Amino acid sequence: MSGYDTSAVARVVVGVSGSLGSVTALRRATSLARRLGTELWAVLAWEPPGGDLAARRSPDAGVPVEQWQRLAGQRLTALLDEIFDGYSPGIPVHAVVVRGAPGPALVATADRENDVLVVGAGRRGLHRAFSGRVCRHCMAHAVCPVLAVPPSPLESELLSVHRRNTWHLRMDLRRL
Repeated sequence: MSGYDTSAVARVVVGVSGSLGSVTALRRATSLARRLGTELWAVLAWEPPGGDLAARRSPDAGVPVEQWQRLAGQRLTALLDEIFDGYSPGIPVHAVVVRGAPGPALVATADRENDVLVVGAGRRGLHRAFSGRVCRHCMAHAVCPVLAVPPSPLESELLSVHRRNTWHLRMDLRRL
């Protein structure tokens, strides 16, 4: 963040979904907020199953929207508890649940010019075309600086192991 006056940062806003990329972004955002002595806003964006259009068409069918909101809040609380392992990160942390697509929800939350928005940059390789959608949206539309955190080397290693195991499983099934 060279060339940016970090003494004026109001909040560090980070997208949290539970993916390895978002966990890496949360750790980097926590470190940044601690270093700057500012608040950390952990944001989980959610949409009703089937999207908002399906929820508007049949609002009485299935689970009420309020229950989905509550479940999203519980998920975010559980993720933060797991990441921080019951310890205080040493800074004020605000858990924010926003209804909407992740990119627009993060941009709407980090709505001050002196915020810093931290997002996971997505995976590399085969899924690259779809994985950076949130990051690209935030970088194109945010009014504040955006820190795009590259994937952890561990994530690449885990994906490699998963691909290798899937391939071996397919070969074993063909033998049956």
